[in-house]
Amino acid sequence: MTLSASWYLRRLSRMGPREIAGRAGDAVRRRRRRSAPPTCPRTTGRRFATALPAGAVLAVPPDAAKRLVVEADRLMSGHAEYFGVARDDLVDPDWWYDPKTGRRAGHGYAFDVPYRDESVVGDIKQIWEPSRHQYLTVLAAAYAITGEDRYAERVAQHLRSWWAVNPPLRGVHWISGIELGIRLLSWVWIRRLLDGWSGAPALFENNAVAVNQVWHHQRWLADFPSRGSSANNHVIAEAAGQFAAACAFPWFSTSARWRSGALRSLERHLRANTFASGLNRELATEYHGLVLELGLAAVAEADASGVPVPDSVRRVLLGMTDALAAVVDSRLRPPRQGDADDGHGLVVDGAGTDRWASLLATGEAVFGRLDWWPTVAGTDVRTPLLAALIRPRPSRAPAPAVGRPATRPDHFRDAGLTILRGPGGLWCRCDGGPHGFLSIAAHAHADALSVEVRHDGVDVLADPGTYCYHGQPEWRRYFRSTLGHNTLQLDGADQSVSGGPFLWTRHARSRVLGMDRSEAGVVRWCAEHDGYRGSVHRRRVELAAAEREFRITDEVRGPRRAVRLAFHLGPLITADLEGNRASLTWSRDGEGRSATLDLPHRLSWRAHRGESDPPLGWYSSGFGRKEPATTLVGTGFADGSERFATVLAFRGQGAP
Repeated sequence: MTLSASWYLRRLSRMGPREIAGRAGDAVRRRRRRSAPPTCPRTTGRRFATALPAGAVLAVPPDAAKRLVVEADRLMSGHAEYFGVARDDLVDPDWWYDPKTGRRAGHGYAFDVPYRDESVVGDIKQIWEPSRHQYLTVLAAAYAITGEDRYAERVAQHLRSWWAVNPPLRGVHWISGIELGIRLLSWVWIRRLLDGWSGAPALFENNAVAVNQVWHHQRWLADFPSRGSSANNHVIAEAAGQFAAACAFPWFSTSARWRSGALRSLERHLRANTFASGLNRELATEYHGLVLELGLAAVAEADASGVPVPDSVRRVLLGMTDALAAVVDSRLRPPRQGDADDGHGLVVDGAGTDRWASLLATGEAVFGRLDWWPTVAGTDVRTPLLAALIRPRPSRAPAPAVGRPATRPDHFRDAGLTILRGPGGLWCRCDGGPHGFLSIAAHAHADALSVEVRHDGVDVLADPGTYCYHGQPEWRRYFRSTLGHNTLQLDGADQSVSGGPFLWTRHARSRVLGMDRSEAGVVRWCAEHDGYRGSVHRRRVELAAAEREFRITDEVRGPRRAVRLAFHLGPLITADLEGNRASLTWSRDGEGRSATLDLPHRLSWRAHRGESDPPLGWYSSGFGRKEPATTLVGTGFADGSERFATVLAFRGQGAP
């Protein structure tokens, strides 16, 4: 995807003077680096001093260790999957090759590479992901658990290969700070997990090539941090990676300065990126997970190195953990809100390990669980390893009462997110919050007043997901469009105005008007937004728990407008649409379930499934993956003050 001059003008319009000045300075430094790259200073007496405590690996549960070894053996055979693309070439990787398009990125000066243009470099996510080296942390963890040298030797082979063909400032792997930050964090953990291997010092601290790479990664991050309107999850990854490396590899005269600067940045941006309620301000759930993983890894590194961390950092991570525990459904699935690219901060687990259960398990080990927390039944490798490094402090008792909610929160006022719950695992997310974070709201979707409804973890009214970022603009537009969510569209327009794949030039403003519970057990939520100029869309959602019934009422106030109301069903749901009633059926754990969806009769309803021109009727379970799913779309008109009522009832034969 090439970007036009008009895109650059739109992007510039979302920056303030300070950010513009900072980016201008970055541009000057990049030009200078082309002809006069910095040189890594000579160092002596290098060592690695933050190994895991004795016995830490023995605390890994046997089933988690077994999953890890199975995954490691698959990787040893050269097999992996990234974003829906299976690979069998990882015995000896080509670090610039994209198997999705068959293209190879060039090796020129990093800042000249048009990485957004898939026709030139291929799918950049496919190229970047293996070079985060998180599959190597899995192999290193397999060595730590089994003691088998073959895992360590493969890690060493791949690191030496990568370092040799990716010299500083050459090629696609030196473009994006988040990639450098996560890669540094991987290297720290690889060295830690290989500490018992005799070849580890020769691979890292006694290897001039490795030392050069570590220094240049940190120098890059110090010189080119994400700024201003781009200071979202990227800057957290940059700061966490640099901090971890400066703690674990304090080999340079600048290490102390880099460490303190990265810690200041981490503390500042963790607070800036997080609502007081604990939810991430990007309102993109997977980035909540990414930031929490990065923050926990940074605190572990600090404690392992004896570096004091401000209490504010721990408080933010505690709040994020409690917020995650509050919003998950009965199967520990969080909302599917905003962008999601399957990004992780630290990976040491095998396939089949639940990310969200793992994060909650780590939170329980580090902060202590509250009585209202959901039970985490699964096991993982990462939790005991992180918990072994994070030192308990008297000021951080297992279950501090101050600042932690006594009961499970269901309404996050600052984030505009509300969770309605009912019997049998009924769960509903209502969105009345801001349109993303910062002036560009990079990872937001045009989803104001959208809802998700699940039963026992099954998506009934689903958020379709993300699917892609670069290279397929029509699909990017669809998955973040208003029509691509369970909400109402007027005159075929999105509520917020897009200026590019990670840029919104006008943001719909939403506000929650009320949430209350009646004595009869009915929970009501109401919100509105101003995204359609000249008209207001107001939505009410009621959950009658005893009847297991949701009532959604959409009201449009303003001049006559064309209406499209969409309800996206999950991929497990079969729908039989007759007139304005849809009969829904699905199966959970071998048991048949059913519901009815009574749709507004003043609209004309059609079912869409797997359509591509234009896209409609799709569900993306993960980045790069999509599958057909049924979308019900009602079309008509709203005059003056029009109301459209929808009722979703979980009852009848086969109902839970």
